[in-house]
Amino acid sequence: MLPGSIQISGETLSGAEIRDICESLRENSVRLLSLRGCQLSERDFGHVCRGAAESRSLAQLNLNLGIVSNINRVKQLAEALKTNRSVQSLFLHGSPLTDAGLALLNPALSIHPSLVALDLGDCMLGDEGINLICGLLPPDGAKSGLKELTLSANPGVTSKGWGCLAIAVAHSSQLRVLNLDYNPLGDQVAGMLAVAVASSRTLEVLDLEGTGLTNQSAQTLLDMVENYPTALRTLILAENNISPELQQQISDLLSEGEEEEETEAREVTAREKNPWICQNNSSSQMVLMTSGLGDSLLAETEM
Repeated sequence: MLPGSIQISGETLSGAEIRDICESLRENSVRLLSLRGCQLSERDFGHVCRGAAESRSLAQLNLNLGIVSNINRVKQLAEALKTNRSVQSLFLHGSPLTDAGLALLNPALSIHPSLVALDLGDCMLGDEGINLICGLLPPDGAKSGLKELTLSANPGVTSKGWGCLAIAVAHSSQLRVLNLDYNPLGDQVAGMLAVAVASSRTLEVLDLEGTGLTNQSAQTLLDMVENYPTALRTLILAENNISPELQQQISDLLSEGEEEEETEAREVTAREKNPWICQNNSSSQMVLMTSGLGDSLLAETEM
Protein backbone atom coordinates (compact mmCIF):
# COMPACT_ATOMS: atom_id res chain seq x y z
CA MET A 1 0.00 0.00 0.00
CA LEU A 2 1.28 3.44 -0.91
CA PRO A 3 1.94 5.87 1.99
CA GLY A 4 -0.99 8.18 2.69
CA SER A 5 -1.54 11.37 4.68
CA ILE A 6 -2.65 12.45 8.13
CA GLN A 7 -4.01 16.01 8.18
CA ILE A 8 -5.51 17.50 11.35
CA SER A 9 -6.19 21.20 11.95
CA GLY A 10 -7.04 23.09 15.14
CA GLU A 11 -7.86 20.10 17.35
CA THR A 12 -6.76 18.99 20.80
CA LEU A 13 -5.16 15.60 20.24
CA SER A 14 -5.67 12.76 22.72
CA GLY A 15 -3.04 10.27 23.76
CA ALA A 16 -4.79 7.56 21.75
CA GLU A 17 -4.69 9.70 18.61
CA ILE A 18 -1.00 10.38 19.11
CA ARG A 19 -0.32 6.64 19.51
CA ASP A 20 -2.11 5.95 16.21
CA ILE A 21 -0.08 8.65 14.46
CA CYS A 22 3.21 7.33 15.83
CA GLU A 23 2.36 3.75 14.88
CA SER A 24 1.61 4.83 11.32
CA LEU A 25 4.91 6.71 11.16
CA ARG A 26 6.86 3.67 12.36
CA GLU A 27 5.05 1.45 9.87
CA ASN A 28 6.12 3.81 7.05
CA SER A 29 2.52 4.33 5.97
CA VAL A 30 2.57 8.16 6.15
CA ARG A 31 3.94 10.45 3.45
CA LEU A 32 2.32 13.68 4.69
CA LEU A 33 1.82 14.55 8.37
CA SER A 34 0.07 17.86 9.08
CA LEU A 35 -0.85 18.86 12.65
CA ARG A 36 -1.62 22.48 11.83
CA GLY A 37 -2.62 24.54 14.86
CA CYS A 38 -3.29 21.49 17.05
CA GLN A 39 -2.90 21.21 20.81
CA LEU A 40 -0.81 18.37 22.22
CA SER A 41 1.13 17.80 25.41
CA GLU A 42 4.91 18.08 25.70
CA ARG A 43 5.13 14.31 26.12
CA ASP A 44 3.00 13.64 23.05
CA PHE A 45 5.01 16.10 20.96
CA GLY A 46 8.10 14.12 21.88
CA HIS A 47 6.37 10.90 20.78
CA VAL A 48 5.53 12.45 17.40
CA CYS A 49 9.14 13.59 16.94
CA ARG A 50 10.47 10.12 17.70
CA GLY A 51 7.98 8.62 15.26
CA ALA A 52 9.10 11.08 12.59
CA ALA A 53 12.72 10.21 13.27
CA GLU A 54 12.04 6.52 12.64
CA SER A 55 9.88 7.01 9.54
CA ARG A 56 11.35 6.23 6.14
CA SER A 57 8.24 7.31 4.21
CA LEU A 58 7.56 10.78 5.68
CA ALA A 59 8.18 13.38 2.96
CA GLN A 60 6.24 16.39 4.23
CA LEU A 61 5.98 17.53 7.85
CA ASN A 62 3.62 20.42 8.63
CA LEU A 63 3.79 21.80 12.18
CA ASN A 64 2.41 25.26 11.37
CA LEU A 65 0.67 27.69 13.71
CA GLY A 66 2.32 27.31 17.06
CA ILE A 67 2.97 23.59 17.32
CA VAL A 68 6.69 24.17 17.94
CA SER A 69 5.93 26.55 20.78
CA ASN A 70 9.05 26.48 22.98
CA ILE A 71 12.77 25.75 23.02
CA ASN A 72 12.28 22.22 24.34
CA ARG A 73 10.14 21.35 21.33
CA VAL A 74 12.71 22.89 19.01
CA LYS A 75 15.36 20.61 20.53
CA GLN A 76 13.17 17.53 20.10
CA LEU A 77 12.41 18.40 16.47
CA ALA A 78 16.11 18.96 15.81
CA GLU A 79 16.96 15.54 17.20
CA ALA A 80 14.28 13.95 15.01
CA LEU A 81 15.62 15.64 11.88
CA LYS A 82 19.15 14.47 12.64
CA THR A 83 17.94 10.87 12.39
CA ASN A 84 15.26 11.20 9.71
CA ARG A 85 16.39 10.86 6.09
CA SER A 86 13.13 11.18 4.16
CA VAL A 87 11.59 14.60 4.93
CA GLN A 88 11.68 16.83 1.89
CA SER A 89 9.38 19.66 3.05
CA LEU A 90 9.26 21.18 6.54
CA PHE A 91 6.61 23.78 7.40
CA LEU A 92 6.93 25.72 10.68
CA HIS A 93 4.94 28.83 9.71
CA GLY A 94 3.69 30.74 12.74
CA SER A 95 6.08 29.14 15.24
CA PRO A 96 7.82 31.50 17.73
CA LEU A 97 11.28 30.16 16.90
CA THR A 98 13.27 33.41 17.14
CA ASP A 99 16.92 33.44 16.11
CA ALA A 100 17.83 31.39 19.20
CA GLY A 101 15.46 28.58 18.25
CA LEU A 102 16.65 28.54 14.65
CA ALA A 103 20.24 28.33 15.89
CA LEU A 104 19.32 25.08 17.67
CA LEU A 105 17.49 23.73 14.63
CA ASN A 106 19.99 24.83 12.00
CA PRO A 107 22.61 22.05 12.41
CA ALA A 108 19.97 19.42 11.68
CA LEU A 109 18.66 21.39 8.70
CA SER A 110 22.17 21.82 7.32
CA ILE A 111 22.99 18.12 7.23
CA HIS A 112 19.59 16.75 6.23
CA PRO A 113 20.05 14.81 2.96
CA SER A 114 16.55 15.30 1.50
CA LEU A 115 15.21 18.68 2.66
CA VAL A 116 14.39 20.96 -0.29
CA ALA A 117 11.46 23.11 0.96
CA LEU A 118 11.38 25.14 4.19
CA ASP A 119 8.68 27.47 5.52
CA LEU A 120 9.83 29.79 8.33
CA GLY A 121 7.21 32.46 7.79
CA ASP A 122 6.06 34.42 10.85
CA CYS A 123 8.73 32.80 13.04
CA MET A 124 9.99 36.01 14.71
CA LEU A 125 13.35 35.86 12.95
CA GLY A 126 15.98 38.60 12.79
CA ASP A 127 19.25 39.17 10.97
CA GLU A 128 21.05 36.37 12.82
CA GLY A 129 18.39 33.91 11.71
CA ILE A 130 18.69 35.08 8.11
CA ASN A 131 22.45 34.54 8.23
CA LEU A 132 21.83 30.94 9.27
CA ILE A 133 19.34 30.47 6.44
CA CYS A 134 21.89 31.76 3.94
CA GLY A 135 23.95 28.71 4.82
CA LEU A 136 21.11 26.55 3.48
CA LEU A 137 21.56 28.18 0.07
CA PRO A 138 25.01 26.92 -0.93
CA PRO A 139 26.76 28.60 -3.87
CA ASP A 140 26.77 27.17 -7.36
CA GLY A 141 28.80 23.98 -7.57
CA ALA A 142 28.60 23.20 -3.86
CA LYS A 143 26.33 20.69 -2.13
CA SER A 144 22.60 20.62 -2.81
CA GLY A 145 20.39 23.09 -0.91
CA LEU A 146 16.86 24.43 -0.63
CA LYS A 147 14.71 24.79 -3.75
CA GLU A 148 11.79 26.52 -2.03
CA LEU A 149 12.07 29.01 0.85
CA THR A 150 9.32 30.95 2.64
CA LEU A 151 10.22 33.83 4.97
CA SER A 152 6.92 35.71 5.00
CA ALA A 153 6.07 38.12 7.83
CA ASN A 154 9.38 38.34 9.68
CA PRO A 155 9.48 42.11 10.30
CA GLY A 156 12.46 41.88 12.68
CA VAL A 157 14.83 41.37 9.74
CA THR A 158 16.60 44.59 8.71
CA SER A 159 17.86 45.68 5.29
CA LYS A 160 21.27 44.26 6.27
CA GLY A 161 19.77 40.81 6.74
CA TRP A 162 17.82 40.98 3.49
CA GLY A 163 20.98 42.12 1.72
CA CYS A 164 22.80 39.00 2.94
CA LEU A 165 19.91 36.88 1.67
CA ALA A 166 20.00 38.60 -1.72
CA ILE A 167 23.69 37.73 -2.08
CA ALA A 168 23.00 34.10 -1.16
CA VAL A 169 20.13 33.91 -3.67
CA ALA A 170 22.33 35.36 -6.40
CA HIS A 171 24.89 32.60 -5.91
CA SER A 172 22.53 29.71 -5.12
CA SER A 173 22.43 26.98 -7.73
CA GLN A 174 19.21 25.43 -6.40
CA LEU A 175 16.59 27.96 -5.23
CA ARG A 176 13.50 28.13 -7.45
CA VAL A 177 10.81 29.70 -5.20
CA LEU A 178 11.29 32.55 -2.71
CA ASN A 179 8.36 33.93 -0.70
CA LEU A 180 9.06 37.22 1.11
CA ASP A 181 5.50 38.55 1.29
CA TYR A 182 4.38 40.82 4.14
CA ASN A 183 7.84 41.94 5.17
CA PRO A 184 8.61 45.71 5.27
CA LEU A 185 11.22 45.50 2.53
CA GLY A 186 10.85 48.85 0.75
CA ASP A 187 12.44 50.00 -2.47
CA GLN A 188 16.05 49.65 -1.28
CA VAL A 189 15.75 45.93 -0.55
CA ALA A 190 13.73 45.41 -3.75
CA GLY A 191 16.66 46.83 -5.70
CA MET A 192 19.02 44.33 -4.09
CA LEU A 193 16.60 41.51 -4.89
CA ALA A 194 16.43 42.62 -8.52
CA VAL A 195 20.20 42.22 -8.78
CA ALA A 196 19.92 38.78 -7.14
CA VAL A 197 17.22 37.67 -9.59
CA ALA A 198 19.27 38.89 -12.53
CA SER A 199 22.23 36.83 -11.28
CA SER A 200 20.31 33.67 -10.38
CA ARG A 201 20.01 30.94 -12.99
CA THR A 202 17.24 29.05 -11.21
CA LEU A 203 14.82 31.41 -9.39
CA GLU A 204 11.39 31.07 -11.03
CA VAL A 205 8.97 32.51 -8.44
CA LEU A 206 9.40 35.62 -6.26
CA ASP A 207 6.56 36.73 -3.96
CA LEU A 208 6.81 40.38 -2.87
CA GLU A 209 3.16 40.92 -1.97
CA GLY A 210 2.58 43.60 0.67
CA THR A 211 6.25 44.55 1.09
CA GLY A 212 6.02 48.35 0.90
CA LEU A 213 7.17 48.75 -2.69
CA THR A 214 6.49 51.73 -4.93
CA ASN A 215 6.77 52.51 -8.64
CA GLN A 216 10.49 53.11 -8.09
CA SER A 217 11.24 49.48 -7.31
CA ALA A 218 8.69 48.30 -9.89
CA GLN A 219 10.59 50.23 -12.57
CA THR A 220 13.83 48.60 -11.43
CA LEU A 221 12.21 45.16 -11.65
CA LEU A 222 10.77 46.02 -15.06
CA ASP A 223 14.21 47.02 -16.36
CA MET A 224 15.63 43.77 -14.97
CA VAL A 225 13.01 41.61 -16.66
CA GLU A 226 13.27 43.55 -19.92
CA ASN A 227 17.04 43.65 -20.27
CA TYR A 228 18.43 40.55 -18.56
CA PRO A 229 17.65 36.91 -19.35
CA THR A 230 16.47 35.26 -16.14
CA ALA A 231 14.68 32.09 -15.08
CA LEU A 232 11.95 34.20 -13.41
CA ARG A 233 8.40 33.23 -14.42
CA THR A 234 6.22 34.63 -11.62
CA LEU A 235 6.62 37.93 -9.76
CA ILE A 236 3.88 38.76 -7.24
CA LEU A 237 3.52 42.49 -6.51
CA ALA A 238 -0.04 42.77 -5.14
CA GLU A 239 -0.83 45.07 -2.18
CA ASN A 240 2.01 47.47 -2.97
CA ASN A 241 1.88 51.12 -4.04
CA ILE A 242 2.60 50.19 -7.65
CA SER A 243 0.56 51.33 -10.62
CA PRO A 244 -1.50 48.68 -12.44
CA GLU A 245 0.20 49.71 -15.68
CA LEU A 246 3.68 48.84 -14.39
CA GLN A 247 2.46 45.56 -12.93
CA GLN A 248 0.89 44.66 -16.27
CA GLN A 249 4.07 45.51 -18.19
CA ILE A 250 6.12 43.22 -15.96
CA SER A 251 3.53 40.45 -16.23
CA ASP A 252 3.44 40.73 -20.03
CA LEU A 253 7.23 40.50 -20.29
CA LEU A 254 7.35 37.44 -18.05
CA SER A 255 4.59 35.79 -20.09
CA GLU A 256 6.46 36.47 -23.32
CA GLY A 257 9.60 34.84 -21.95
CA GLU A 258 7.66 31.77 -20.83
CA GLU A 259 5.98 31.40 -24.23
CA GLU A 260 9.33 31.62 -26.01
CA GLU A 261 10.80 28.92 -23.79
CA GLU A 262 7.80 26.65 -24.28
CA THR A 263 8.08 27.03 -28.05
CA GLU A 264 11.79 26.25 -27.96
CA ALA A 265 11.20 23.23 -25.71
CA ARG A 266 8.57 21.85 -28.07
CA GLU A 267 10.91 22.24 -31.03
CA VAL A 268 13.72 20.45 -29.18
CA THR A 269 11.35 17.65 -28.16
CA ALA A 270 10.15 17.27 -31.72
CA ARG A 271 13.68 17.00 -33.04
CA GLU A 272 14.56 14.40 -30.42
CA LYS A 273 11.49 12.26 -30.99
CA ASN A 274 11.14 12.44 -34.80
CA PRO A 275 13.23 9.69 -36.46
CA TRP A 276 13.21 11.48 -39.81
CA ILE A 277 15.40 14.36 -38.64
CA CYS A 278 19.13 13.92 -38.72
CA GLN A 279 22.11 16.24 -38.43
CA ASN A 280 24.20 16.75 -41.55
CA ASN A 281 27.77 16.49 -40.33
CA SER A 282 29.12 18.41 -43.31
CA SER A 283 27.33 21.65 -42.47
CA SER A 284 25.55 23.45 -39.65
CA GLN A 285 22.17 23.15 -41.34
CA MET A 286 19.45 20.73 -40.27
CA VAL A 287 18.48 18.22 -42.96
CA LEU A 288 14.87 16.98 -42.95
CA MET A 289 14.36 13.49 -44.37
CA THR A 290 10.71 13.20 -45.40
CA SER A 291 10.70 9.76 -47.09
CA GLY A 292 7.37 10.46 -48.71
CA LEU A 293 5.72 11.83 -45.60
CA GLY A 294 4.67 15.01 -47.38
CA ASP A 295 4.39 18.17 -45.32
CA SER A 296 4.02 16.37 -41.99
CA LEU A 297 7.60 16.76 -40.89
CA LEU A 298 7.41 17.37 -37.16
CA ALA A 299 5.15 15.85 -34.53
CA GLU A 300 5.27 18.26 -31.64
CA THR A 301 4.84 16.79 -28.19
CA GLU A 302 4.32 18.79 -25.03
CA MET A 303 6.08 17.50 -21.93
